[in-house]
Amino acid sequence: MSLPNLIVILGPTACGKSGLGVALAKEYNGEIVSADSRQVYRGLDLGTGKITPGEMEGVPHHLLDVADPVEQFSVAQFQPMAYEAIDGILARGNLPFLVGGTGLYLRAVAEGYVFHEAPPDPILRAALEALPTEALRDRLTAAGVELDEDCFNNRPRLVRLIEKLENGEDPHAEAERRPRYNVLTLGVSYPRETVCRRIDDRLWARLDAGMIEEVAGLRTQGVSDQFLEGLGLEYRYILHYLTGDIPTVEALAEELGRAIKRFAKRQVSWFKKDRDVHWLDMEGDPIAEAHTLLDSFLAQKA
Repeated sequence: MSLPNLIVILGPTACGKSGLGVALAKEYNGEIVSADSRQVYRGLDLGTGKITPGEMEGVPHHLLDVADPVEQFSVAQFQPMAYEAIDGILARGNLPFLVGGTGLYLRAVAEGYVFHEAPPDPILRAALEALPTEALRDRLTAAGVELDEDCFNNRPRLVRLIEKLENGEDPHAEAERRPRYNVLTLGVSYPRETVCRRIDDRLWARLDAGMIEEVAGLRTQGVSDQFLEGLGLEYRYILHYLTGDIPTVEALAEELGRAIKRFAKRQVSWFKKDRDVHWLDMEGDPIAEAHTLLDSFLAQKA
């Protein structure tokens, strides 16, 4: 029995995934499912680069703003919600696009990961939660655990990996897979120097648009500093600015810009491991290139 089609669009930050997804969805009667571990949270807009209603251009988007920023949201929660959204799109006769930069979320859905994790240990978890993120990373790397871009600053994921170690599970073990979809994966990226320039331009645009005020507002609404710290990147560095650890907006932009560029580099390294990605020439005509790939892919089952 043939599987239904799913189009995945992935790539590092600031490389145009959202815009490409909208352009293609408009032409192929599609709807978009977001695969971003921070855009699931309500109120995290500028800091996550969440697409605006105007930028959606009428294309339905799913799995944005589905959780409150008071407790952690995991891939195990994301996957069934993504399945439900994708299956609903298919039932309406439309083409689903899974778009985002969180590799674990993308793979869990596109490859059909099966989760068989033991329940968490509350005593161990409390002890681990008291440790700084760097200490969690050190504990894992000392045990020989390779950390991908989704784990590096993701405290809940780091804690869960340590729990698996303590439970005798192998964090390196390949997840069991039960694919539900026939997948075409499109990748977007630019040369390193272009990515860095795009990151700088976007960062200043978001700062001018009120990204610092967004983080300050979240704190006022009761979002904890620990939660913001765990989100990493924009939320962590702006928190440090608001608490006086970073003295000026210029210093904030410099430190945060470097951190985002390091993150983008890790994303590229992670995504490049996947041989099934069709990388588009973003400096050429990516839309035309994507059309050719999509038309060929969809014709296989026509």
